[in-house]
Amino acid sequence: MLWIILAILAVLIIAVIGMYNGLVQSRIKVDNAWSQIDVQLQRRFDLIPNFVETVKGYMAHEKETFEKIAALRTSWANTNSISEKAKLDNELSTSLKTIMAVSESYPELKANQNFSDLSEELRNTENKISFSRQFYNDAVTMYNTKLQVFPSNIIAGMFNFTARDLFKAESDEARKNVKVDFGN
Repeated sequence: MLWIILAILAVLIIAVIGMYNGLVQSRIKVDNAWSQIDVQLQRRFDLIPNFVETVKGYMAHEKETFEKIAALRTSWANTNSISEKAKLDNELSTSLKTIMAVSESYPELKANQNFSDLSEELRNTENKISFSRQFYNDAVTMYNTKLQVFPSNIIAGMFNFTARDLFKAESDEARKNVKVDFGN
């Protein structure tokens, strides 16, 4: 009888260890996925000064938009919150849409090679951001599901695992893609 109790206890301990390790692995995957978004958003923020400088000479009257982009870059550097970074990302996307729309009125700008190269880099970065957001949301969904299903929800509660927020658009305007097509 003692051997049966010890065997059951051993199986339970192994199951708890397995569920705990699965939760830790999922949490690490979520953190990694957020890092990938963060890297791509930082890449976009690093591209923007060159892009703005290229465009500035052609669109001097868009000073307010350029100042807003600079302020958003500063805010980005000063925050670590996922929700705040998502909000800043949405605001930046709106500002970039303004620049893209206005640039259509400047054929000499669209013919500029530096502008063309930076536009392509920005387009590629926007695609990477989109894929990174999707990967992050998939990882968060899997992690949050583990926190809610039995029996791993018991282990999650015992070890204080907490749910993570999905990366989502703040407004209908933010849900629209940034148009980065210059008629190429």
